[in-house]
Amino acid sequence: MSADPTADPRQDYDARRTRCPVHTHAGHVTAYGHPEVLEVVTRPELYSSAVSRHLQLPNGLDGAEHATLRALTDPYLNAPAALREIETVARAVMRELLAALPRPATVEAVSDLGARYAVRVQLRWLGWQPGREEELLAWIDENRRASRSGDHAWTARVAEAFDAIIRAELAPRRAQPGADVTSRLMADPGLGRPLTDEELVSILRNWTAGDLGSLALCVGVVLHGLATRPEVQDRVRQGVPDAELDAILDELLRLDDPFVANRRRATVDTALGGVPVPAGTVVHVNWTAANRDPRVFPDPDAFDPHAHAAANVVYGAGPHACPGRALSTLELRVFTQELLHATRTLSLAAPATREQAPGGGYATLPLTLA
Repeated sequence: MSADPTADPRQDYDARRTRCPVHTHAGHVTAYGHPEVLEVVTRPELYSSAVSRHLQLPNGLDGAEHATLRALTDPYLNAPAALREIETVARAVMRELLAALPRPATVEAVSDLGARYAVRVQLRWLGWQPGREEELLAWIDENRRASRSGDHAWTARVAEAFDAIIRAELAPRRAQPGADVTSRLMADPGLGRPLTDEELVSILRNWTAGDLGSLALCVGVVLHGLATRPEVQDRVRQGVPDAELDAILDELLRLDDPFVANRRRATVDTALGGVPVPAGTVVHVNWTAANRDPRVFPDPDAFDPHAHAAANVVYGAGPHACPGRALSTLELRVFTQELLHATRTLSLAAPATREQAPGGGYATLPLTLA
């Protein structure tokens, strides 16, 4: 795939899906078509989520183990009381960021707004040291560069650095638990025993490392979509119900899905889209391509939130659908509402650059806020 910063990876994914919805390469299988992706992610008896050699909780588990961990962790991410708590934090953070910006202002939306917003909200929600903000922003940047490089040793070092941050937050809570989310998770009796340090690190890594960079990329996609669709921007700025705004956000993410791919492993000899898949084969599902499949979305580039909602797989599907969907949607909703309330217009200040595989969306997005 091209390293041209202006090249749109979606064009490559669309072309591959058009040639064949299921591709094989170097012993791996990739599903690009919407029906084929759903076949993989909704058939856990054929395709296991236990792919990584590292502990990944909860979505690296299958069956009853997965259901048990989801029952423990999901309330932290989507219970009404938890979402109210996060909303309060998110609105305060966004208002702080906006108060520090003169208007008119030109900002780099992905790093200056999206990443900083994501990090600050997470730090306050989890009760982590506020002094870690710059450390985590630097980590997001290095993680993206390491992921693009394909250097496994580099990505391993970056992952270990994040795990060390988590362990440093766990240690003082052993002696003096607090009322924050991290302390509550450490004391959670949901398994009939305390979570081990390894389990805590895995869960918190899933909540944070997986969300920080992803939310920043989502912000870039959403703001690019609003900046290039002034009629939608104006409608949202005038005020729409939360449910309508959520549908708009989901549709902007469907059009340019920054959550590119996940993996599964075939548990038995099977076939996908007519392609043989031997047991043990790693199967990649490309969400970005699936969300643009004309067999399901006849005009993939058309903006139609309500018509496309039912088939939208931005947050996955099946038993391993994203456990943080409600939280991520809330954070994006608050971000968008507060930004549009504080501005009269937002427009592109310069051409955006694309994030390259394995990421999606925009690497940089210069915006003018007025």
